[in-house]
Order: sequence, then structure tokens, then C-alpha cells
Amino acid sequence: MFAALHERNYRVYQSGALVSNVGTWMQRVAQDWLVLELSGGSALAVGVTTALQFLPTLLVTPYGGVIADRFDKRTVLRFSQTWMALCALTLGLLAITGVARTEMVYALALLFGIGSAVDMPARQSFVSEMVPNDLIPNAIGLNAASFHTARIVGPALAGIVIHAFGSGWAILSNAVTYIAFLVALSAMDGALLRPMERSTRVRGQLREGLAYLRGRPDLVLVLSTVFCVGTFGLNFQMTSALMAQQEFHKGAEEYGILGSCMAVGSLLGALLAARRTSAPRLRTVLGFSVLFGVIEVASGLMPGYLSFAAFLPLVGLSSLLTLTAANATVQMGSDPRVRGRVMALYSMVLMGGTPVGAPVLGWVGELFGPRWTLIGGGLGVVVGVLVSVAVYARLRHVELPRLTDPAGWLGRPRPRTHPD
Repeated sequence: MFAALHERNYRVYQSGALVSNVGTWMQRVAQDWLVLELSGGSALAVGVTTALQFLPTLLVTPYGGVIADRFDKRTVLRFSQTWMALCALTLGLLAITGVARTEMVYALALLFGIGSAVDMPARQSFVSEMVPNDLIPNAIGLNAASFHTARIVGPALAGIVIHAFGSGWAILSNAVTYIAFLVALSAMDGALLRPMERSTRVRGQLREGLAYLRGRPDLVLVLSTVFCVGTFGLNFQMTSALMAQQEFHKGAEEYGILGSCMAVGSLLGALLAARRTSAPRLRTVLGFSVLFGVIEVASGLMPGYLSFAAFLPLVGLSSLLTLTAANATVQMGSDPRVRGRVMALYSMVLMGGTPVGAPVLGWVGELFGPRWTLIGGGLGVVVGVLVSVAVYARLRHVELPRLTDPAGWLGRPRPRTHPD
């Protein structure tokens, strides 16, 4: 389960990443709570903030992938991490001094998202430079485990800090934690890295990545599935805040506890994924994604705060099993020469739908109530995945699976009987 930690560089990397991830989750909780305070409890305002933070994922991440393939990934990460630290520092100081306004949070969320859009492709593809190929699935699982260990600690810690000192101090804490990651990047031994051959600066590099994916319909199906999950299902920053404040009438501490409850399941899912030694099957990704959608719908039906909190670990578990399976499938199944660009497109479709999904679900929450942000989101995931599978099967001329024949998942050719 922890095999990748035998690699010195990976151990150093994870030590810094864990501290930084705690700060990231503190800011995620505090930023949404700050927007609720500044906007008078507007679900739409929270949705707009989330949308603006993830809009650069849609617009900038593909170019971030080109940067990751062309330049030293540690240098790229140093730049992106410093950028995000400055954004967190600015927002934290604005909140602490009492001059923050909703429009300021919008602007800084957008700037933070630009840094994240450059950071994600480099961070995702950097894994293959720290560990050998046979340890990539394990390292991906451990990355997720680190992220969601922080997700247990971060939201609960943020709730305590917000209650005691205010949202600004929780956001400012994130700015400080970036220092740990920057120190870890500098402490790594460059001689032990396994750098990929960098691409040269030529026109059409982004189109080359897209052309590669056009020839890989299996990866396109995974990306389509991830898009549905990210657009409709992964809006927990917003949905948990709305459920805590407006459905159950709780405060910041109880909101932070919800994030930690979900993270318990996410951590378990990440550790299970870390045991994987090969790329998952396509049907595994699809099955996990449908299961996640169903569980999210069920979470929206929980009658009270305690039952909702107790159910969230299942939501976290199913979401992590889905995402780690999809990540490993795409990363291990793509050519190393274009891996940065492919992972950029993966990040783009995972988070790029949030600028559409978050405001829509925020509007649904205002119209029908907070529960429908979860019920509608889960139904969107299930329907979107099933439609993606049907389109894939149609284009590839393969049989859709029968429930009595699980081995037939997307794998049996269908004879063509007419020239369509």
C-alpha cells in the first residue's frame, strides 16, 4: 500500500504536499463561509465563486499542459504555488481587515484558479518522474490519500479557526502552508528524478494532444465520464455549506465537521486505490461513477444533520474510487510524450464543467431547496455517464453489456449488418 514511499523524492514531495493540502482545505471551507457571510446567505453567490475559481481550468489548463511538457515541472510548480500563496495572502488580509466584499472574493477566486490551472497538469504528470512506472498507480493512490487526510483535518480545523477568529485567519493559514511545499520541492534530489523528454516549441502542440485523444476512444469515454462527475457531482464546497447553514441551521464548526466526515471515506478510497498494481478496466471506472451518482442522490434524502454526516463517508469513498480509477486509466494509458497535455485535458474536463454546474446547482438550491443540489447533481452524473456509454457503444459498434454477462462490458464487437 505504501510502496512509492520507498522513493526518497516522493517521500519529500508528500511531506510538503500534506501540509499544503491541509491549508488548501481550510481555505476552501473558509472562502465559501466568507461568501455566505458577505452575501447574506446567497446560494447563487457561492455557486458563482466556485464557478469563477474553476473557470480557468476550462480556459487555461490545456496551455498548462503544454507548459508541463515543455518546461521543468519543478520550476512550473514553484511558480504556480507562489502565485496561489499570494492570492490566499491577499484574500486573507482583506477579510481580516474587514474590507472584503463579495466582488473581491470573486476576483481573487478567479486569479487563484489561474494558478491552479497551471499547477494541475504539472503536478499530475510529475508523479511519473518521481517513481518508476510500476509504482505509478500506487503513487496516484497515495497522492489522493494525502489530499484526503488533509481533507479530514483541514475542514474541522477551519471550522474551529472561523468560529474563534474569523474566516480571514483560516484563509491566511493557507498562504503560510504553501511554504512547506516550496521547501519540499527545493529539497528533492534532481539526480534521482526520471525526467521525460521535453517537447520543443513548435506550433500545434495543443492540437497534437487533441489529435492523440481522437485516436483513443477509450480515453475519450473516461474523460466524458469524468466531465459528468465533475460538473454535477463534485460541488461539495457549495452543497455542504448550503446543507449545513440553510437545511440544518448549523454554524461554521458543524460545516467543517461535514467536510471531515466525507474525507474519512475519501481517505479509505484512496488507500484502497493505492493497492492497485495495474491500470483499472474501463468498466471499473464506469461502474464506480454510476455508483457515486446513486449514493449522492441518497445523501440528499437524509432526514437530519447527524444522518447526513454519517452518510457522507460513503459519498467520499465512492467519489475517490471513481477519480483514482479514472486518473490511473488516463495516465497509464497515454503516451509519455503527450502525457502532460493529456493530463491537462483530464483536469480540464474534471473541473472545467464546474463553472456551468455550480451556478446551475446553486440556482436549483435557491429554487427548490438545498437538498436538490445533491439529488439533482447525482441524477446528472448517472444520466450523463449512461448517455456517454451509449454514444461510445454506438460509435464503436459494440454491444451494450447485459446484466447477466458482466464480462461483456464494452468489449464485444457487433457485426455490422448495414452500411451506416
